[in-house]
Amino acid sequence: MKLNLKRPLAFFDLETTGLVMAKDKIIEIAILKVNVNNSIEEKSWLINPEMHIPAESTAIHKITDEMVKDKPTFKQVAHDILNFLGNADLAGYNIIKFDVPFLTEEFAKANIDFDVEKRKFLDVQNIYHKMEPRTLRAAYKFYCGSDIVDAHEALGDARSTYKVLLAQLERYEGIDYEDPHTGIVSQPIVNDIDKLSDFTCKSNNVDLGGFIVYNSKGIATFNFGKHKGIEVNEVFKKEPQYYDWMMKGSFPEQTKRILTRLYTEFRMTPQQGRLF
Repeated sequence: MKLNLKRPLAFFDLETTGLVMAKDKIIEIAILKVNVNNSIEEKSWLINPEMHIPAESTAIHKITDEMVKDKPTFKQVAHDILNFLGNADLAGYNIIKFDVPFLTEEFAKANIDFDVEKRKFLDVQNIYHKMEPRTLRAAYKFYCGSDIVDAHEALGDARSTYKVLLAQLERYEGIDYEDPHTGIVSQPIVNDIDKLSDFTCKSNNVDLGGFIVYNSKGIATFNFGKHKGIEVNEVFKKEPQYYDWMMKGSFPEQTKRILTRLYTEFRMTPQQGRLF
């Protein structure tokens, strides 16, 4: 089966020093790019994170300090990565919660504007979890009929994810899905990246990290800490210093950019009869 593409689709996978975006770093990135004509290009980079790789992380991806000590930093290869991605939409396994926010954060630290708003996201994990809730290894065995031989190698995981998506498109063609929240029945697994993106990645997050979300009224609301569940503008009114606290805190750069936009809009909007 060939993917029906309007523009390239880049399957990518990251290996990192840990799971905390604000302090951890990327140590490997691999990209499998499917072009509009379905030809495939692959590239991968080992990256010097300029920090120690914890033993618990090395136990998972097998990458050691010695392996990356002479490799370029992310900032040194950032433009190469960006150029290879081009205008491609992004796909992967669990990319919405992890890979996309992590990659966006690294680009921000390298002073490169990585505009995610112009790209579609396709998270193969969400198709799998909604249709067959399990892990990537189980997904590959379930859909492809064999075991992954290079699991936790970035390029191997990207290749496996691509094969899983192709198998999912064949398996679920014409299969009904009932939304557990609305009860609406549809057939969402089709060879259309826009529709797959809506099915796998649509959320109420305002920022990629989920620190700010849209509430049931579609209003930006804090989703953590003492102000969880309170609309952002209400917090700005009652505790304007909260904005400064977040901007000085260890939040992702993309979250801070979103927060700054919301704060600017708040200040330019008449609030209780006056303009800030």
